[in-house]
Amino acid sequence: MLRITLRDGEKAIVNGAVLRAVGRTQIAVENKVSILRGREVMRPEEATSTARQLYFATMLAYIDPAGRDAHHDAVVQLISLLITTLGTPQASELCIRFANDLAQGEYYKALAVAREVIALEDAAADQSATQAA
Repeated sequence: MLRITLRDGEKAIVNGAVLRAVGRTQIAVENKVSILRGREVMRPEEATSTARQLYFATMLAYIDPAGRDAHHDAVVQLISLLITTLGTPQASELCIRFANDLAQGEYYKALAVAREVIALEDAAADQSATQAA
């Protein structure tokens, strides 16, 4: 059983349906569902980098089973691009973990790894900006 607490007004997506908490709410999930809390949902306009696009495509594959194949195609292209552009052993290790989670259908775990890839990409961009200055 999975227990989720939502703050007043916080949204969650459960099997594609958007739910909004009225007051502080606890939900007990007793079977397998695709669930994301509002803070884990990325809007299309936030997918501004390759790692963020990877997160967004994975999120869509997780909550949109009918369109999963198309989203998987985007994920494969993005993961290949990230391995090439980031080019560090840490990035490769994260991408392999991500791919393993995705291959096992563990989308929620893959999203957690994708957040780590975003942090790595942000750090690389900050370092490049510092070196350029």
